[in-house]
Amino acid sequence: MRVAVLGANGPTGRHLTDQALAAGHEVVAVTRRPGSLPARPGLTVAVADATDPAAVGAALGGTDAVLSALGARFSKETITTYSASAIAITEAMARHSIKRLLAVSSSIADPNWRPTGAPFFNHVLDPLVNRRLGRTLHEDMRRMETVIRQTDLAWTLVRPSGLFEHPAVTDYHTAETSADGVFTARADLAASMLRELEERRYIRTAMGVITTAVKPNIAKLIWNEGVKKK
Repeated sequence: MRVAVLGANGPTGRHLTDQALAAGHEVVAVTRRPGSLPARPGLTVAVADATDPAAVGAALGGTDAVLSALGARFSKETITTYSASAIAITEAMARHSIKRLLAVSSSIADPNWRPTGAPFFNHVLDPLVNRRLGRTLHEDMRRMETVIRQTDLAWTLVRPSGLFEHPAVTDYHTAETSADGVFTARADLAASMLRELEERRYIRTAMGVITTAVKPNIAKLIWNEGVKKK
C-alpha cells in the first residue's frame, strides 16, 4: 500500500514512517523539513505545509491512505494546526478519491475519559496539564475531530493518552472511543495505526490506544511534551 504520512519528521511520524517501510508499504513522507529524513528504499519525500490545501493536494496524489501524525506544542495562544490541516487534508482526499484516513487526536477529546486507578493523574495532572496548560491545543484537536467526522471518508480518530518515547513496540491495548490508561508509547501508537490500517476495526469512530507494558517518567514527560521548546 502507498501511504502518506503527514508530520513525518515529528516524533510519532518518524515511528510511523519507519514501521510502515519495515512492513513493506511505500511511504510518502509529507514534511516542511525534508532534509531531516534520510533517503531509503520505498520512501518519497513531499515538501508541504499541512495547512496549505494546494501543497497537501499535490503531496497526496497517488496514495491509498493518509496517516496524520501532526502535532503542536502547548501555547496560551489560539492553536489552529489541527483544524486547518484537517480541512486541507480532507479536501485533498476528496479531490483524489482517497477514502482511508487515520488522524492522531487525544484521549482528552473524550469528555468522559478518566483512567481507573489513577487518582493523582485525574485530580492533579489532568486538570493542571491537560485542561489548563494544554487547553488551546486540545480545543483545536476537538475542532479537527469535528471536521473529520463531517466527511464521508473511512476515518479513524486515534486517541493516545500521555505520549512518551520508547525505542520498540511493546504490549498495547485499543478500545473504541478511548482506552482505560494514562500513557501511550509513540512506537505503540504507530503500530496500532498500521494494524488498524489493515484490520479496519474502528471505521468512522475513535480508537483509544494505551501502552500496558512500560511507563514513562512523569516529570520528564511533562517537560518534553508540553514545556521544552522545539
